[in-house]
This record gives sequence, structure tokens and C-alpha cells, in this order.
Amino acid sequence: MRLTRYGHACVRLERDGVVIVIDPGVYSDPRALDGAHAVLVTHEHVDHFAEPVLRAAAEADPALRIWADRAVADRLDGLGGGRVTVVGDGDAFDIEGVGVEAHGELHAPTHPDLPRVTNVGFLVAGEAEAVFHPGDAFTVPTRPVDTLLVPVHGPWSKTGEVIDYVREIRPRHAVSIHDGGLSEGGNALVDGLLTAGLGAFATDYARVAADAGIECTR
Repeated sequence: MRLTRYGHACVRLERDGVVIVIDPGVYSDPRALDGAHAVLVTHEHVDHFAEPVLRAAAEADPALRIWADRAVADRLDGLGGGRVTVVGDGDAFDIEGVGVEAHGELHAPTHPDLPRVTNVGFLVAGEAEAVFHPGDAFTVPTRPVDTLLVPVHGPWSKTGEVIDYVREIRPRHAVSIHDGGLSEGGNALVDGLLTAGLGAFATDYARVAADAGIECTR
């Protein structure tokens, strides 16, 4: 399975000609949606869900399907044809032969006075790999993860929690996402801390630049 980053939390997964895009938000490159068969949206925040962009892509391609939580699905009302499917924790479905599982229920807490929105992570399983995008949460899937997409920075987390999250899942590979709020120096600082924090664990951590791709394997 090939993974390409398109900015912040958006990734594009390709396997055997099937293209799945996760979390195309306002900080990501709209080209991520070109030729996509399916879109998965973890939650309603604009850095993960750019409604006008996604709606335009769906209107331009009647075959495009979308899986998301209820809040996102409600905002895409009107696309018709059963093209938007509501999913939640424990659901599993198939996209052109590629298996997908939904894990998690809520966005990580930011502050006690701020309401929490729903958040569902997506585990995309190929023949020899499983890639997990947690959205904005530290959800631990109920099955092993080969490649973990790591939200390295956000108003709801700190770096120590990120390190502990990766340690708990113990993936073979960890790839940075959710870094749109960091400067070049900030990214370097976080990368150094994560590399040091994961040094004793059998996890390869890497930052993948925008428009760059990697092969996700076991």
C-alpha cells in the first residue's frame, strides 16, 4: 500500500488501483482527491474536513463515496444516492476489496470547558499491512497496527503523550501527521523528541514531506 501525504492530517492511500483519502481539510492540498474512489473523515473540525472542497469533489464525481461520523454526514446532506455512510466504533466495511475498520468515539479533550466532538479513527488493511489514522485522539485499535499515522502536534496534546501513545501501540512504522501548526524548527524539535523517546522500541519513526510517498509494509 502506498501512502502519500497532502498536508497536515490528509493522507492518500493507494493499493491495486484503489485510492482512499483520509481527512482532506483546509490545510491540505485539494489534489489529494483527484481520482479518489473513497474518502474517510474522522471528525468535523476544518483541518480534517473542508466541506466545500469535499462537496465539490463529490458533485464532480458521482462514483465518489464517503464514510464519516454523524456530524460530518449531516453536513453533507443532499449529495443523495446513499453516497455518505455514517460509521462509528466497531464498524467494518469494504472499499473495492480494501478492508476498513472504525475505532474510537470521541475527540481527545482540549479543556474541561470546551465540548468534545465525536471522532472515529480508521484502520485500512491491505493484504500485508494495516495503516491506522486516529484523527484527533489517542485511540488504540483492537488489532495490531503496522503503520501508525501519528498526530504529532495539536492543542489537545503534548509530546510526552504522543510518545506514550506510539509506545502503547508498538507499530513497526510511525509516520508524522497533524503538524500544520508547527514551524520548521518546531517540526525538527518534535521529530528529535519522538526519535529519542522511541529509541528503545522496535518502531521506525519518519517525517514524510507533503507530496512525498512511502510504501507501507510489514
